[in-house]
Amino acid sequence: MSLLSPAPYHVLSYGTLLGTTFFHTFVGGIVSFQVLPRPQFAALMAKIFPVYFTMQTALPAVMAITYPAGGVSGVLDPSNRWRVLAPIAGAFLCALGNLAVVGPATTRVMDERRQQEKKDGKKSYDAPPHSQEMVALNKQFSMLHGISSLLNLGTFVAAVVYGVSLSSRLF
Repeated sequence: MSLLSPAPYHVLSYGTLLGTTFFHTFVGGIVSFQVLPRPQFAALMAKIFPVYFTMQTALPAVMAITYPAGGVSGVLDPSNRWRVLAPIAGAFLCALGNLAVVGPATTRVMDERRQQEKKDGKKSYDAPPHSQEMVALNKQFSMLHGISSLLNLGTFVAAVVYGVSLSSRLF
């Protein structure tokens, strides 16, 4: 196998997508939440998520370009619709949704909550009661966080599905 072959870059891109998504979702994010005070956790995630979602969006694109059986045209071949195109496109679209829409909206709501905390003199995560504005912002944040989590899980599931397809061609 030569360095000019797309195959190693395809496998490395896939491994990076699966590995980073698994680690962030099931290890790094959880451990960070458990050990960091909430304001520091929020600040960390606000910096990590744009990089993370950019990687999750770019790597499926790289996987499509480096698909060993013909690059993008191989991915688009009708015989590859469900085992190649669907999982790669699914991972890409879920990540793009987080990168372009849900992530920025969540960050905006977090900023609005910080401003409301200053007005209310109370943290968004303190015990109730909260102002009506904070209740609305907390509800909006919870909804966006849930959507983001589902999109992230969609990227992970798509990567696993593609891994099964990829591994079936190795042996």
